[in-house]
Amino acid sequence: MQKRPDFKALKGLGILTILASGPLAAETPLRPDELAYRELFEELVETNTTLSSGSCTLAAERMATRLRDAGLPESQITLFADFDHPKEGGLVAVYPGTSRTLKPILGIAHIDVVEAKREDWVRDPFTLMEEDGYFYARGVADTKALAATLVDTLIRFQRSGYKPKRTVKIALTCGEETNGAFNGVEWLVANRRDLIDAAFALNEGGGGTTDGNGKVVEQTMQVGEKTFATYRLETRNPGGHSSVPRPDNAIYQLAQALTKLGAYEFPLEMTETTRAYFRQAGMGRKDETGAAMVALATNPGDTTAEAIVNHDPFLHSNLRTTCVATMLDGGHARNALAQRAGAYVNCRIFPGHPVEEIRAELARVIDDPGVTVTTLPPLRPAPPPPPLAAEVMEPAAKLVAKYFPGVPLVPVMANGYTDATFLTAVGIPTYGVPGLWGDPDGNGAHGLDERIEVRSVYLGRDFLFDLIKAYAE
Repeated sequence: MQKRPDFKALKGLGILTILASGPLAAETPLRPDELAYRELFEELVETNTTLSSGSCTLAAERMATRLRDAGLPESQITLFADFDHPKEGGLVAVYPGTSRTLKPILGIAHIDVVEAKREDWVRDPFTLMEEDGYFYARGVADTKALAATLVDTLIRFQRSGYKPKRTVKIALTCGEETNGAFNGVEWLVANRRDLIDAAFALNEGGGGTTDGNGKVVEQTMQVGEKTFATYRLETRNPGGHSSVPRPDNAIYQLAQALTKLGAYEFPLEMTETTRAYFRQAGMGRKDETGAAMVALATNPGDTTAEAIVNHDPFLHSNLRTTCVATMLDGGHARNALAQRAGAYVNCRIFPGHPVEEIRAELARVIDDPGVTVTTLPPLRPAPPPPPLAAEVMEPAAKLVAKYFPGVPLVPVMANGYTDATFLTAVGIPTYGVPGLWGDPDGNGAHGLDERIEVRSVYLGRDFLFDLIKAYAE
């Protein structure tokens, strides 16, 4: 799950009210279908899917059982697992449409979760708890609410006898949270592309944000994301006794390289999505930063506006590739000259730039043949962003207006990355959908006591159901 932009970038749009009527009315008793959904959600959340001790395969099997019990034929359910990763399997389910010409749509959600230790949490991380208007447990926000909703949507289709024009597919996969582990979407792209082929896909990454006090102040559609890559910088030296220092010191040489990288700024860039975001979000702000955002959307070469915007860490990173040193190591004894020193540099690469291009740029900036720069696996694709397509944006905007009156739908590019990388790279443009919302603090995703607002889960469920139907038509 990727951190969304700060809601303050949009608060000036005049939308700092959450309605007390309509879809956001006061809490009412759960409908029978909502009670059934809660059971499904609870089962998925309470199935441990960490890499260390859990099983995505078990979670996928349990969701497949839910689909079978609803009447979905076995021929429309595919459970898959790699032979070498038996606990990291997933599920693809297909709900056929009536059209022979319209391409399917695909909903994806990863069901693996970040590690969680019971001794660190206030509550058991693998028991769904409801307190003070929030659900608590590992994965409730990232992204088992979305995964449960995708399964639930097909169940609702099946039980109502709904006949969509487009075929609707869903894929629940493992491996998004653990870089370098088996990745289910990557496997499906390489081995069962036919099973997941679609006109476009719906994923995590979008959604709403509150002001921290229960007021939903924006909804976003993620359209594009950066590529993740890590590089190893290393210097080597014969070393020697520390009482006889030599000029070619491996640690100092590495430090000089890192100092150069720290001072280097990748050039400003914009996609169609970021230009739209800077324009729309900037117009809503009544401050210097907002005016600078609009100016940059109009003229990316405006260096005065760029200097103002760069004070905001999210906005600064949203405009360029960023690389930062994250780990250091070196030396073998306190009384010896280092024979080796190394650093890990993590880069979030602006769309359109191959991973190798950025490695070459790092080496150019360092300008020292004694510092090796190596790209570390896994190598992720670096696809261009998906189009800001009307067929995707307009149905979502209409539903945002219905469910969240006065709240705009804003396209954003993620500074991080998701499984959308693999799909977009093979021609399945993938979008992070609105609907579910979180708080500005990130709701504990990847951290302690992860939570999601109860209203977000139930209202987001209905929103996404309607959105998928709108796309299916």
